[in-house]
Order: sequence, then C-alpha cells, then structure tokens
Amino acid sequence: MVELIFDLETQDPDDVLTLCLVATHPAVRLRAVTVTPGAPAQIALVRHVLRRLGRPDVPIGAEDPGTGKDHVSGFHYKWLGTPPPAEADGTPDEVMAETIIRHPQAVLLTGGPLHNLRRLIERRPGVRPARWVAQGGFAGDNLVRPEHRLAKFEGLTHCPTFNFNGERTAARLALDPASGIGRRELVSKNVTHGVRYDRDLHERLRPHRDRNAGLALVHQGMELYLRKRRAGKLLHDPTAACAAIDPGVCGWAEVEMVQDGLAWGAVPAPGSGTFITVSLDRARLLDTFAGGPL
Repeated sequence: MVELIFDLETQDPDDVLTLCLVATHPAVRLRAVTVTPGAPAQIALVRHVLRRLGRPDVPIGAEDPGTGKDHVSGFHYKWLGTPPPAEADGTPDEVMAETIIRHPQAVLLTGGPLHNLRRLIERRPGVRPARWVAQGGFAGDNLVRPEHRLAKFEGLTHCPTFNFNGERTAARLALDPASGIGRRELVSKNVTHGVRYDRDLHERLRPHRDRNAGLALVHQGMELYLRKRRAGKLLHDPTAACAAIDPGVCGWAEVEMVQDGLAWGAVPAPGSGTFITVSLDRARLLDTFAGGPL
C-alpha cells in the first residue's frame, strides 16, 4: 500500500483524472492533497471530487494566489459541475508537513509547477518526503535506448519541461541532494508522451470501470472528453501516479539533472539519489491504472 500526498493543478484534465485515480485506487492510501496556485475555485473543485469519491477525510492545503482567477479549465466544469466555494484546511507546507510527520513513508507526487514543494523546503526545515515522484524532466538519447525512444524526441538530449520551468528555483532546490528529500524519481516526457487515453483504451476500460469509484469517474469524464477530442489525451500525470504506485512500470537511470537555458537534460550520476524514466512497460502501466488486469 502506497501512502500518498498529491500536489496538483487544475488547468489541464490530467491532474483531476489523477486525483480520481489515487483517491480510490486499491494500492493507494491518499493522505493529503495540495493545490497550486491555490485559488478558491480550485479548492472547491478538489473538495467536490473527494466528496463524490467518498474521501471527505482527505485534508487540502493551498494558499490563495490572489489573482482573482479560477485557475480551473472549462472542461472540469462541464464534467463535474460548478461546486460551491470551499476553503483549504491549511497552507500547503502545513498540510504536507503534518502528513509527513504522521506518515513518514508517504510519497509526494507532484503534477504541476513546484511552488508548494518550495514552500515546504523553505518553511519547514527537517521535514521532507522520503520519496518524491515528479511528473517532469527529460531523458534524451544519451540515456534512452533506441527501442524505447519516441520519434518526436529523436536526436534530443535536452528539452523544455513545463513543470520544472514553471518554478525553476523550486526545481533546483528539490533536485539538490542537499534538499533532504530521500529519493527523487522523475517521470519524464520521453515516457509520458507515449501514453494516450484514446477510444481504444476507453472501451477496454468499460467492463472494469466499476472496480472503484475513481475509475468510474475517470471513465465518465473521458467519455465527455473524447466526444470532441477524438485523438484522446496524453496521460502525463496519471502515468506519474502509476510509477509512484508501481515503480516497475518504468525502467530507471540514476542521474543528475542539467540545464541548457530552458531545456532540461539528464546525465548518468551513480549515487545521486535522483532517478529518471528511460523505458516503459505499457501493459503493466495500464493494469496499474485500471487497478487490476485489463
């Protein structure tokens, strides 16, 4: 059983799909959720989803950015409705720190820019997750064997990555071995861009959608999504969640992350404590996603 803290954003469907996945997955015990940037509408949406899934016990951490914007995509409202306003249970660093103290083996899964992880590092000395799984980073041709490369990244060793560039200072702090984070696992673009939720996967999941409430809600949301977007949706954050649940869905290399302007790359670095994905077992990942064999 994986104890999990999930840090998410709500501009893209990925994160809320992941929330549905981890809130009721048979191999996960979701202990807390933190939200970036933390607008009241985001808190309302997250609390609404947790209540629908029978998890109102999960604390939510956020700090209102004061932008006056919802920071929620229109798709979420079409899928889930417009929930009433809600407040967070504490700041992100408070909720993360309290959860880590109570559950020292809890895994931190991040699906967006690392604002809240930076708050934890800067405000809570000595309180760190034993394991951090991030959707972000890039492993290029210097690490990925030819049979595992995606054509869109062929020839690259560095590539921009939104979640790290969204808060570069936080990314550098968290990736530094001196951060105190026990183990850093990066589920990178060379893997996540190879996993798509399309009509074929949707129909494969249909007989299994009632395995748990979260999978049923994912299936409902993607039924709506696929009506207008027939090509489907790349599963960035859900892939990272599956790697957090079962690290064996990916192959890993121990590395140091390096930058070339806004582009990130990775070089071998035994003993660094930072690992990045270099291959994917797609069948195993989909079984993990579904909470059982497909």
